[in-house]
Amino acid sequence: MNEKNIIVGLDVGTTKVCTIVGVQGPDSELEIIGIGTHPSHGLKKGSVVNIDKTVRSIHSSLEEAKLMAGVNISSATIGIAGSHIYSFNSSGVVAIKGKEITPADVDRVLEAAKAVVIPSDREVLHVIPQEFRVDNTNGIKDPVGMCGVRLEVHVHIVTGSIPLIQNLVKCVEQAGVIANRVTLQPIASSESVLSLEEREMGVILVDIGGGTTDIAIWKEGSLIHSQIIPVGGNHFTNDLAIALKIPHAEAERIKINHGCVLAEQLNQSAHITAQGLSGTKPREVQLSLIADVLGARAEELFQIIRNIIADKNLGNEITGGIVLTGGGALIKGVAELGEYIIERPTKIGYPAPFGGMTNIMQNPKFSTVLGLLIESNRKDQGVAVDNDNNNQMDLIGKFSDSLKSVFKEIF
Repeated sequence: MNEKNIIVGLDVGTTKVCTIVGVQGPDSELEIIGIGTHPSHGLKKGSVVNIDKTVRSIHSSLEEAKLMAGVNISSATIGIAGSHIYSFNSSGVVAIKGKEITPADVDRVLEAAKAVVIPSDREVLHVIPQEFRVDNTNGIKDPVGMCGVRLEVHVHIVTGSIPLIQNLVKCVEQAGVIANRVTLQPIASSESVLSLEEREMGVILVDIGGGTTDIAIWKEGSLIHSQIIPVGGNHFTNDLAIALKIPHAEAERIKINHGCVLAEQLNQSAHITAQGLSGTKPREVQLSLIADVLGARAEELFQIIRNIIADKNLGNEITGGIVLTGGGALIKGVAELGEYIIERPTKIGYPAPFGGMTNIMQNPKFSTVLGLLIESNRKDQGVAVDNDNNNQMDLIGKFSDSLKSVFKEIF
């Protein structure tokens, strides 16, 4: 198998590290050949707090994926989130030098849009074009080849803390893999879960992870807002552990197997057995009490999302409703509660199947890592063209150098 055709997505999350290995077929279609998941230790709210533990978790996930795929993994696209991520919209304008717009003009206008003052401890992760304007014509997605004298672009810029990005990249590289690309997790999740039609209509993707909830708001096929909320599935588990006075692992088990955020959906007299702290007797717990605890945290989360929509005046942009994904979206009743609080159609988003994806992987908790694989595949196709151009330029350069030396000898 050609190593160049191997593409890897690596999602280093707060609760799990997941690696997916894909191979690129002759028609650039992706086929999944390996997956590795391992509990994550060393991260808090999406940021690295213990390098050694994080490296061990990443290494275990990589080894599992290598074993299943039967290939070596040398590089990967990694996802990033965390409360240090900050996004904003910007715009840039340039004059067109020739008769028609070239890729070089597009690069210049994107650089102009990027020329904003950001703190020295932050770096730009993504510059995502929303729309181009040529003279007085707006709503253009690709202006190359069009005629005009003035080119304007509106972009969405994603920035992150340099030390925190470096810590994550360092952990990945210490596990023996080169981090060839860093992608914002909600953008990756959108790739695997949202259809083109949903992105055109206007939709909010809410990825409820372990340490954070990641938001991506799309309209007319473009990303218009992204934000990381420092509330995730671990907060639901911690609330249960405190309320029921039980260990964290037992709270997680109860949340997964019996969790619900709407008490009215449950049999009010139903009980389950919860194992307390070491040395104490198991005791009966009402399901309605569990629903009250989880429901309070879910209500807080959806209220935050509702406030974001109001603060950014995005209410009129979202005609397609809300799509919930990530492991936290699997708690029973979450979609119904979200629809009630935010007052918009809400559904659970599952990754769209591709490349021999199994039923196990068609799960909201794998949305991010599958999106990283898709994103990496798309970028690699683009890079391949650039490399071909670079190789051609190198050959032309070498040829011209050899001609110069010949002329020097003659004259």
